[in-house]
Amino acid sequence: MRDPGYPARVRNPGPVPARPEQTTAVDQELKSFNPFNPEALQCPFPHYAKMRAAGPVHHVESIAAYLVTSHELILEVLRDPVTFSSVFPSKFAKAGVALRQEDLDALTAVIAEGYPRVPTLISADPPAHTRYRRLVSKAFSAKAIAELEPVVRAITTKLIDAWADSGEIEFVGEFAVPLPMEVIAKALNVPDDRLGDFKRWSDDTVAGVGANPPLERRLAAERGINELQRYFADALEERRAHPQDDLLTHLLEASIDDDDPEITDKRPLDVPEMLSLIQQLLSGGNETTTKMLAEMMRLLGEHPDQWERLKQGPSLVPRAVEESLRLASIAQGMWRITTRDVELGGVAIPKGSRVVPVYASANRDESIFADPDAFDPARANLTDHVAFGKGTHFCVGAALARLEARVALEELVRRVESFTLSDNNTYEYNPSFLVRGLLALHLDVVLA
Repeated sequence: MRDPGYPARVRNPGPVPARPEQTTAVDQELKSFNPFNPEALQCPFPHYAKMRAAGPVHHVESIAAYLVTSHELILEVLRDPVTFSSVFPSKFAKAGVALRQEDLDALTAVIAEGYPRVPTLISADPPAHTRYRRLVSKAFSAKAIAELEPVVRAITTKLIDAWADSGEIEFVGEFAVPLPMEVIAKALNVPDDRLGDFKRWSDDTVAGVGANPPLERRLAAERGINELQRYFADALEERRAHPQDDLLTHLLEASIDDDDPEITDKRPLDVPEMLSLIQQLLSGGNETTTKMLAEMMRLLGEHPDQWERLKQGPSLVPRAVEESLRLASIAQGMWRITTRDVELGGVAIPKGSRVVPVYASANRDESIFADPDAFDPARANLTDHVAFGKGTHFCVGAALARLEARVALEELVRRVESFTLSDNNTYEYNPSFLVRGLLALHLDVVLA
């Protein structure tokens, strides 16, 4: 069944008329908005369009957070990490819904069985964030990314080769999952026989991000993260004894300035810090790229004319990737907490409030993008999107994600003569309002 609410066919409803009875209805709708409602999870974009039209900052009671929906104000939030901090009092303070104390106690007990969960990249502010970012940025330098291209192309080719005798494929499981998973696994030097665990751990790291899973799933995810920690702690110890040319060895050899001003010597990273960095590289280098690749193929399946343009002119691939990044907005937003009373878009936000800059809304802001819901790789301002964030927390793996998407689409365009979206697609998205992606995508494929 085709999804009638798919964003490529959703059009911005435009400004809300000022008639009192309509304004009241819209205000009530926005006030009662729940991002966990199935309709909102399936297609949140019309809701964000109404928010932009009514006023770009809204307090959403269902998640006790302020949603920021305009491109301009989202940039203001992202460029002010002092006021809009990424450091929360606990990892559960960012939960989409309030957790019961007994559930928090159960989760805390499981977490205590592993290494301490220390903030490094996503959950840290400068100057600590800056120091950690500098260490991992070496793995994503222009030179390092260029050296990965043959690896990405070889994995892509291998995966497409496996379709030779298939008329229909399930693109998520047969391509979008294994491509970025194998790439980041090679960077972390994970053996092929652990790729299944690697994927499971990756799922566990994002299980509670912008989602409301039952307690048992939350507990299983925390146990999975503990398992990931133990595996990589052992791998780090092995690298101490037998260094290799890989990211784990580089982390062991890295040093960081201590926060204590009385200490002038640099110190090595401790094990919890290294495990935190590895965990974030795992989820950031895997889950989001998987979901972006699937959404890109859905968009192209919905727009066969754009596929034909790519077949005729493969040099257009980078533009199709950027437009897919904008419309997909896999990272729909990020949590922030205010460190002081602040006014944003005419709305007073008290100190200690949770704030969500909604990247998915900024990327469809009609004041920035003409016909914002249309899939148009020829649009002039492709790179104005914030799919990777902006400012201090701009995604450290953006270059790798772009490389994987570009190489994947280049090879798909070269090897696939045509494809259509299968009639048995249900287009179901994972139940998170912050990390959006298709659970499956069935394609009828004709290879060249």
